[in-house]
Amino acid sequence: MKFVCKGLDLNDALSKVIKACSTKGVGTVLEGVKLVAENGTLTLTATDLELAIEKTITAEIFEEGEALVPGKLFSEFVRRLTNMNVECLLTEKNQLRISYGESTGLISCYNVLEFPNFKKIENAEYFQLKQKDLKDIISKTLVSVALDDSKPVFKGVLFEVEEKSLTAVSLDGFRLSKIEKPITKSTAQTSAIIPSRSLTEIHKLLEDTDAGVKIKIQKNYLMAELKETVILTRLIDGDFINYKRIIPQNQSAKVTLNREHFEEAIERASLLSRIERSNIIKLEITDGQIVITSNSERGEIKEVVTAKTNKNDLSIAFNAKYLLDAIKNMPEGFVEMSLETKVDPCIIRPEGDGDYLYLILPVRLA
Repeated sequence: MKFVCKGLDLNDALSKVIKACSTKGVGTVLEGVKLVAENGTLTLTATDLELAIEKTITAEIFEEGEALVPGKLFSEFVRRLTNMNVECLLTEKNQLRISYGESTGLISCYNVLEFPNFKKIENAEYFQLKQKDLKDIISKTLVSVALDDSKPVFKGVLFEVEEKSLTAVSLDGFRLSKIEKPITKSTAQTSAIIPSRSLTEIHKLLEDTDAGVKIKIQKNYLMAELKETVILTRLIDGDFINYKRIIPQNQSAKVTLNREHFEEAIERASLLSRIERSNIIKLEITDGQIVITSNSERGEIKEVVTAKTNKNDLSIAFNAKYLLDAIKNMPEGFVEMSLETKVDPCIIRPEGDGDYLYLILPVRLA
C-alpha cells in the first residue's frame, strides 16, 4: 500500500474516526485505525464493537492495499503534519513508513486481518431530516440522559419515527426532555434507543444547515450517513418507559418570564448552594414576580425576576443545575413554566409551546 494525501485532510479524518477506537484495553486491534487505499480514495475506519466510524478522503493511490495502524499514535503524529503533504508506504515488515518533506517516521502496524469488518446497513428502512434539526434534537436531549448503569435504557435517547416527524425523548429519573422535528423523507415508522455516546459523536459532525442527514435502522443497529462520513452504532435493547404518562396535562399555575433574566438570576442564586453542594434553590411565585433564594452557612442570596403569573403564593424548590440545563437550552425570548403544587413536576417550554419541553421534578424540603 502506498498513497499520498494532504496532511490536513488526513488529520481531519483521523480526528473523527479516533473517537470510535477502544480505550478500555479490550484488545489491541480495537485500538487501531484501518486504512484502505483504493480507487483514488483513502478510507479510515475505527470501532470498539459498539460504535464504528468510517471517513473517506481523496488521495493519490500508487499501490492499493490496507493497514491497521495504532490509532492514538498515528493520530498524534499526523496532527503535527497538517501543513504538508504526507506519503504513506506499508513495508514488507508490516510497518507504515510516513514521509513528509525530507523527514520520515516508521510505525509498526497490527494484523489487519484481525480487525472486525465494518458492515454497512443496506436496503434498510430509513428517515431523513435536516442536519440543523438533528443537531438541535441531540443537544436538547443529551442533557437529560442518565449517567449511571442502573437502567441501561435511560443511557440513551428514544427516537420515535412517524410518517412526517421524529420525536426524541430522554430522562434520568429527575428530569425529562422531549423534542419533535419534521422529517423530510421516510420509509420507516419505528422506534429505537440510541446510546448517548453515539449521538454525541454524530452531533460533532452535524452542521447548522438545511442539508440532509440519512438515518438507517436495521435490527439492532443504526447508521447515520453524512457526506463522506458514516457512523454505525449498536442500539440499546429494552423497553423505554411510557413517557406520555409522566407528562402532566392542564397544570393550573402558569409563569411567563424573560429567559435571559431568569438564567442570570439562577446563576447568581446558585453560587451559595454550589458551595454547600446541596445545589438547591427556592422559587416563590408572587404577584408579577418570582423570588429566587439560596441559603447556606456562608450567607443568603435573593433574586427577584419580573414575571407574568396567574397564581400567587406558590413555593417550590429545584436542583439549580437541572433548572439551568433547561433554561440554557431555551431559545431567546420568553419561557413558560407550568406548575401545580410544590411536589408535582414542573414543565418548562418556550412561550407558545414550541417543539420541545423539559420536565423537572421539584426537591422536597423538610
